[in-house]
Amino acid sequence: MSTSVTAAAPSADYGPDEAAMQAYLREGEGRALALGNRGPIRFDARGALRPDFLDAYRRCGFYIFEGVLGEEELRDIEADLFDILDRLPVEQGSPVDARGRPALAAGCEAPTLFWSRPLGDPFGGTDLANGRHPVKMTEPVPPAGAPKEVVYLILGSLQFSEACLRTYGHPELLAVAAAVNGEDFVPFTEALFIKEPGRGASVAWHQDGVTHWGRPTWDQGSHGFNFMAQLYGCTPANGVWVVPGTHRLGRVDIKAMVAEAGTERLPDAVPMVCAPGDVAICNRQLLHGSFANTSDQWRVTVNFGFHRRSSVLGVQGGGLHNAPAVYDEERIRRRSRMIGYAIDARRQRFPDETPFVYRPFAESGEICRWSEEVKAGLKDYNLLDLGI
Repeated sequence: MSTSVTAAAPSADYGPDEAAMQAYLREGEGRALALGNRGPIRFDARGALRPDFLDAYRRCGFYIFEGVLGEEELRDIEADLFDILDRLPVEQGSPVDARGRPALAAGCEAPTLFWSRPLGDPFGGTDLANGRHPVKMTEPVPPAGAPKEVVYLILGSLQFSEACLRTYGHPELLAVAAAVNGEDFVPFTEALFIKEPGRGASVAWHQDGVTHWGRPTWDQGSHGFNFMAQLYGCTPANGVWVVPGTHRLGRVDIKAMVAEAGTERLPDAVPMVCAPGDVAICNRQLLHGSFANTSDQWRVTVNFGFHRRSSVLGVQGGGLHNAPAVYDEERIRRRSRMIGYAIDARRQRFPDETPFVYRPFAESGEICRWSEEVKAGLKDYNLLDLGI
């Protein structure tokens, strides 16, 4: 793969607290690697997902699938990443990119590009996203020459990257989704997280999900999960950190946890440590966040999530992804067509693979064929996201 994106950035650190931060990163990595929740996606002789994954996932709230994406697929994603970076607006609100062309997401109605001060924490300690990031992370001083703002998150990413769409249709990952959420699983949303060296923003500690916390039917799977496919891998310095087991506890008091620790470096947290091509699965109810990326390594994460159908059907949606709506069968069917398009796009690119069979469409006879015409019509597809 090309290394033009992975060159080191100007140095940045946590100032007088840098030594303590580096010790925390090392210790957290040791705790993470001792959890026993990583390995390849494995199936038994009948084609069913091996149960050891489910046991570890339910215990920890996350799992690292190793070696899922091959070099060819990673090169495709990287090529699309370069194109996306080249087409970003010159600054927040600009309709054009650095070459004067219409910028990425220009004219999009749905939430798409999220900006931050380099090494900032745009959500922590604010009322944004339903106030679910109650504690602000430390914001290191950016290195000299850093821009005023950077894009760190792109929602609706499948309209900008056919390679990400094909990863969304990966047959083994969709088999995992069926094993976790049932064969009638449904989409949530998709995103691209970009943590530049010396610039990448924090994401303050939070739990995802707003709809089901107080319901008598609540359990550890009520708000679904996210896959996090890693283009360049991720390290303790630039990756997502989680507190294992918190997905089973209901809403936790984040402010109290940080106050007890005396720091946002929570003592029981561990980092997701991945190689290029690894894919993490993370329960959305798991307490998670990430620190500012003061390292010299990029993290680029292809993020996409799924829900149980029963968590969505007939439910009043919530969250930051679109206007509140009650999700009926037609809304779910329309949004689920992205699964069908992804499966067919992947079939065309990797014809030697056995495509995943999405049961709801197999039973209904729904046919989704990927084409340039369909691709041209994806703008704002994420207005149909199923946010709960």
